[in-house]
Amino acid sequence: MSVHPIEYRYFYPEMKKIWTEENKLEIWLKVEGILAKVHAKLGNIPQSAADEIERKSNLNFVKLGRVKEIEDEIQHDLMSMVETLTEVCDGEAKNYVHLGATSYDIEDTALSLQLREAIKIIENDLTELKTVLLNLANTHKETICIGRTHGQHALPTTYGMKFALWATEIQRHLERLTEVKKRVLVGKMTGAVGTGASHGEKAEEIHRLVMRELNLEPTSISTQVVQRDRHAELVVKLALVAATLDKIAREIRNLQRTEIGEVMEPVRIKQVGSSAMPHKRNPHRSERICGLSRIIRSLAFSSLENVSLEHERDLTNSAPERIIFPETFILLDYMLKQMSQILNGLEFNYDNIKRNLEMTRGLIMTEHVMNGLVKKGMGRQEAHEFLRNCSLEVIKTGENLKEILLNRGISKYFNENELEWYLNPRNYLGNAFKQVETVVTKLKV
Repeated sequence: MSVHPIEYRYFYPEMKKIWTEENKLEIWLKVEGILAKVHAKLGNIPQSAADEIERKSNLNFVKLGRVKEIEDEIQHDLMSMVETLTEVCDGEAKNYVHLGATSYDIEDTALSLQLREAIKIIENDLTELKTVLLNLANTHKETICIGRTHGQHALPTTYGMKFALWATEIQRHLERLTEVKKRVLVGKMTGAVGTGASHGEKAEEIHRLVMRELNLEPTSISTQVVQRDRHAELVVKLALVAATLDKIAREIRNLQRTEIGEVMEPVRIKQVGSSAMPHKRNPHRSERICGLSRIIRSLAFSSLENVSLEHERDLTNSAPERIIFPETFILLDYMLKQMSQILNGLEFNYDNIKRNLEMTRGLIMTEHVMNGLVKKGMGRQEAHEFLRNCSLEVIKTGENLKEILLNRGISKYFNENELEWYLNPRNYLGNAFKQVETVVTKLKV
């Protein structure tokens, strides 16, 4: 029976498969087979023995059930695999399984192979999300809306700016993953404390050739394990991706609030928002992304704790990593795919966007008017104080800023047409359209 939600709820099959016990065992076996192949190439073991080990190093011969049986007796998962592989090998090949290796030569090298597969899926997810955001940015380049700072109406902006901004952040995550791969996709075949003593004079060649066969970078130096600063960097970078998704989802949630109502998550025809309130349409998918982001960020902390292993290693990283890597990758893959779906189906309420833009009866244009007054000869601080007092009157009386300004004698600086121009949000967007165009052109795949 399933217990963890990544087993039955928050997952997509391709990523989940990478972290199954079967797949991990299969990759361990692959590394064992390559090790035997390299030993034979260097003349350390008979070619026939290497061929037999390679032929049997897969799930057709090494069964997970048998590995589990042995593990239950000896309490060592990697050695259980070694004993099972030894059992199924014929002839002298039995004598050479796992020759010269320590457990984490196999486990850390195999982990890098898993990470390579998993990172590729995340990169594809990020690229898809970036494409969705760029399409939205281009479509909504001129969808003018109110910008908010400190939760208050500030100045006009556009939805194109929002989406383009998020797209550039996704691009930075792609660049970060490209950078971290050269440090995390490494392997080792250097023995129990990293000296290579168990492989004798050919230790350096074995280390290098095994990694070449697996298309991994060999560590330049290690202890019994690949150092965990590499893995911590990766998990922290993935936590950054989760933080961005949290930010986007939080914005959608806020914009879907009844009082704002500018955008809404897509909804299915039979979707239920509440068991008690039939009218509810909740942004539950965005809320889920925000919640899962908390889990991934907490896992980054555990990954940082794994850096400080004692002496040439202890086992304190092992148990956390069995949780950290599957949870981080499976949940992040789920969140990224969900976010692309949400954004692809995002619904816009243009009436509410316009309503909110006009809600403060012109107050959002005071900076524009102030700058105009300065051009007409009024001092900047004087203009600021004048408009601050006018703004207080708008709030107190409920009148429009235009009416208050006209009553306070602004006509000696602007005629009515000029004032209308300064109060039009479309005329105070700076180079917003150009910024969006530049981002879309630069990042378009």
